[in-house]
Amino acid sequence: MNSSGEASVPTGASVPHGAQGLLFGEDLTEQDAATGYRGTTACRVAGITYRQLDYWARTGLVEPSIRPATGSGTHRLYSFRDILVLKVVKRLLDTGVSLHQIRSAVTHLRERGVEDLAQITLMSDGASVYECTSPDEVVDLVQGGQGVFGIAVGRVWRDIEGTLSSMPTESLEDEEPATHEGDELAARRRARTAG
Repeated sequence: MNSSGEASVPTGASVPHGAQGLLFGEDLTEQDAATGYRGTTACRVAGITYRQLDYWARTGLVEPSIRPATGSGTHRLYSFRDILVLKVVKRLLDTGVSLHQIRSAVTHLRERGVEDLAQITLMSDGASVYECTSPDEVVDLVQGGQGVFGIAVGRVWRDIEGTLSSMPTESLEDEEPATHEGDELAARRRARTAG
């Protein structure tokens, strides 16, 4: 975000695959690095469609940091932080912020390495995204006529934490990705490659 608090991305900046795992500058634990949530769970928790999830993964907005899709029959695995980003992106889209501005904001947060997540509030006027790290900054932004919608990222974090506690996880150690009961096509492919 630039000096006025608006999201901006330095020219030539690139985000390596899986970078959102380090979105908030915290090291992933061993469990976080090997255990994740399937796309269907990520969609349910973030409140998005599978089509949105797939598009955002293919375009690099929010890629699964645990396991990307590597072909038919494999499942992406999303980390907790990936799902947090998905939910924040969804909320920003709901306010009318363009996907371009959201990409800039997500990239900025990744680069910044925010230490105290609970102190961040993302504000939007529907066109731009602003980062506020104190209540005074929120008041200043609102009094200045900007920022009609706010997302307290720390609160979203806690909501997701509670929701995911009852959701199934999958480990990278699982050799064969599980398929849905009715996934006949994947079963045929496995049978064909097995012999």
